[in-house]
Parts: sequence; C-alpha cells; structure tokens
Amino acid sequence: MLTQSDIQKVATFLLGGILLSGILLAPLSHAADPFPSKPIKIIVTAAPGGTSDIASRALSDQLGRELGQSVLVENKAGASGIIALQALLASSADGYTMAMGNIGTNAINYGLYANLPYKIEDMRAISIVLATPNVMVVNSAFPAKTVSEFVALAKANPGKYSFASSGRGQSIHMSGELFKNQAGIDIVHVPYKGAGPALVDLLAGQVNMMIDNLPSSIGHIRSGKLRPLAVTSKTRNPDLPDVPTMQEAGFPNFEVIAWFGLFVPAKTPQPVIDKLYAALKKVLNSPETKAKWKDLGGWAIGDTPANSDLFVAGEKKKWEDVAIQAKIPRE
Repeated sequence: MLTQSDIQKVATFLLGGILLSGILLAPLSHAADPFPSKPIKIIVTAAPGGTSDIASRALSDQLGRELGQSVLVENKAGASGIIALQALLASSADGYTMAMGNIGTNAINYGLYANLPYKIEDMRAISIVLATPNVMVVNSAFPAKTVSEFVALAKANPGKYSFASSGRGQSIHMSGELFKNQAGIDIVHVPYKGAGPALVDLLAGQVNMMIDNLPSSIGHIRSGKLRPLAVTSKTRNPDLPDVPTMQEAGFPNFEVIAWFGLFVPAKTPQPVIDKLYAALKKVLNSPETKAKWKDLGGWAIGDTPANSDLFVAGEKKKWEDVAIQAKIPRE
C-alpha cells in the first residue's frame, strides 16, 4: 500500500518528467516553425510616390511569392527617414521587419546630424536593390530650358527661386545643395516628407526646380509636365538620350547616383539574412524586375549582404566629406 510520502514522490517524479519533456520538445517545436512563418513588413522611409515607395511596392509581391508569405509595405515618413529607421530598430531582430533605406537615410544623414538616434552598426544590409541617377527637372512652364539658363535666372534674381527635396539629407536635397554651391547661386531649399508631395508642388508651380530621383520623375517627363535639364550620372541615361549630364552642362565635378536597399536590425540571425538575400536575388534577377527597373531608368545591384555593408560604409564616408566641403551645418 502506497503511503502519502510514496504518492508525493511519484507526483514529483511525474511532474519532473513533464517539465523535462517540455524543455526537450521546445527546440523541436521551434524547429518545426521555419522562417518565414508569418507576413513580413517593409517600412518605407518616405511618403508614397517617391522612389523608395515605388521600389518597395514593386518588390513586395514577387518577394512574397519567393518566401511563401505576404510582404506588406508601410510608409513612415518624416524627419529625413529617421522615424522609419527608429521603427525598424525598435522591432524584433527576426527578419520579419525590413526597411527600404537609401543613400540619404543610410549614408548622408551621418554627415548632417550630430545626434542621430542610430549608428551604421545598428543595421545590416540585405542588398542594394536599385541604383539610379537623379535628374534636374523644372515645371514645363518654367522659362529655363537648359542648366545655364536656370543659373542665369538665379544669378539675376538672388533668393527668388526655390528647389524642392524629399527631405533634409536625401540625395535630392544634397544634389540641390551641390548645384547651389558649384553654381554660386542663391536658391531656397524647400523640404518635403517625400518626393511624392514635393512633385505635387513642383507640378503646381509652387516650387521651381528639383533634382529628383529619376524613377519618380520619369513619368512626368514622358507626359511633358516636367522638363529635364540634366542627369547627375557620368554618362547620359538611355531613357533620356537627349538630356545632357551635369558634367556636360558645365559642372565637371558633379556626379550623384542614388541607391536604395533593404536593411534589417544588426542582430538578425545570419541564416535569416541569407534566406532573405537568396529570395531577393531571385527577384532582382527576374525579367519582371529588370523590365521594371529599366522602365524607371535605373538598374539592380543585388550584391551580397557583406559586400553591401562595405558599400554603405564607403558611401557614409563619402557623404560626410561632401557635407564638410559644402559647409552644410550639422543639426
């Protein structure tokens, strides 16, 4: 006959076995739940309508098919992309949240802000997904038909004309500052929360000029609503063969290539990064994406996460030097 002490011993033994089996089975349960097992989100660092938004939405469906999960796009505009990257870094480092960063948020900002709430070491690149020149555009009703004509108007009317940007620190802003500095003209910077709203005002004649990412302006150029004066690449863009480069327009040291890439928090496990990159590489190599990027006047990069991290570090150094040379004050 079992005593009360015997019953307590059996109960303790059984309870210990249950707990042990739970511990042993936990990894198996986790292993049966491979990445990704739920929808993935891409945070866009600007308002709808700009190149970051266009690129994110162009990739999301195909990336979702490759990964077997929905890929959602969420716009978090404001503060030169800082709000969006803060949201990325506040998320779990598990691969389920990415951000479409760019030359502004992930390189230029380091030279413009003394107390950024993030460091380059806080993020890893999955890959740079798109590169494109910028294009200097004016409203089709604006009197200048060339860069030199714009410069002449600006010199004759200091402080009268303005240039729009997608926000302080974006390549659109820095392109305008470089032009202003190299041309020796006084034009007013008007920042927006993305290229989309900036273009709305440019089309309405509320601002006079913008050195925009080509993908967000090319549709308006083709429709005749915007007049392109120059592209910022070393060579002419095949989609705008009659538009000169800034170097051809008289600015031999002017070159800007905007880029856009997917980033995750730095502590994201390497196997997850590798899986995201493998899927992204397939998407970037697909005829659908290549045709889309060509239509936008850009091209895919698609380099490895490690090489992309090295590229971003080099861009950070380059734009810190530009900010110093252009005497742009840090905030």
